Amino acid sequence: MAAALLEESPTTDRPTVEVEGRQLRLSNLTKVLYPETGFTKGQVIDYYLKISPVLLAHVANRPLTVRRFPNGVDGESFYEKHRPRGTPEWVKSVRVLASPNARDRNGVEFVVLSELATLIWAANLAALELHVPQWRVNRAGNPQPPDLLVFDLDPGAGADMAHCAEVALLLAEELRNDHGWTAYPKASGSKGLQLYVPLAKAERQKTWDDGGTRELARSVAEELSRRRPDLVVANMRKDLRKGRVLIDWSQNHVAKTTVAPYSLRARAEPTVSTPVTWAEIEQVVDDGKGERLRFLPPDVLERVAELGDLFAPLESGR
Repeated sequence: MAAALLEESPTTDRPTVEVEGRQLRLSNLTKVLYPETGFTKGQVIDYYLKISPVLLAHVANRPLTVRRFPNGVDGESFYEKHRPRGTPEWVKSVRVLASPNARDRNGVEFVVLSELATLIWAANLAALELHVPQWRVNRAGNPQPPDLLVFDLDPGAGADMAHCAEVALLLAEELRNDHGWTAYPKASGSKGLQLYVPLAKAERQKTWDDGGTRELARSVAEELSRRRPDLVVANMRKDLRKGRVLIDWSQNHVAKTTVAPYSLRARAEPTVSTPVTWAEIEQVVDDGKGERLRFLPPDVLERVAELGDLFAPLESGR
């Protein structure tokens, strides 16, 4: 299907294609967006098309923020959360009204990745990175309490992926022993790791914006930083991170987003934010080879074909 989509008009760099009944005009398919590797816009679209069966499940009904790179990863970029002008009418969107403490009282009209055509449309805008919050909207478009808890492990100066892997094991043990939760790890596609915890309905905060999930994540991070101050920091101050790993709990705020599973990252190479196994985490702790958790699009497609969606359990409780 992917090859057919991009080869329908082989004589032009601006083909019109049909994606599940939607007409899309693609553009500049040969434009290089990752200069170091020569990875083109057409290859970006091709990757998102091929990975869509697993990716879409994790962004469905989550308001989308994209990071766009019109001139490639070496050029200027910008985050876009408002539905852009010229968006096709069929692209689903939802207006999320501001929380009591927000500055924008009119809310934001977000695009929602509800179908494959919307994903391809976004990729054609050079939206390399896809970011979503830990909550969804219901059929009426109303924000629901967060259904996920996320911990972003960010190594400070002098720390690396191996340190992140060690902290991931410690954090998973704390979550399991203290709360009875199972954590699922993901390579961020950048420097660190992210741990996700699916929350049962009874464990979710009462309202969309009451802050309960964020404060819970904060308490977990602070407890581990007390236990292992040599390795872990929960304070956001950058001067405290040297040689340690920050457990960033702040992404559980309703206004924050985290890079989506299977999203590309805007690095020198087209790395992917990829779910991984605990066995892979343990191996990095054992041998210190953090490059084991670095994946490019072909690697990820091969992994999904072999292992399936390692993040499928996050959707089973919805």
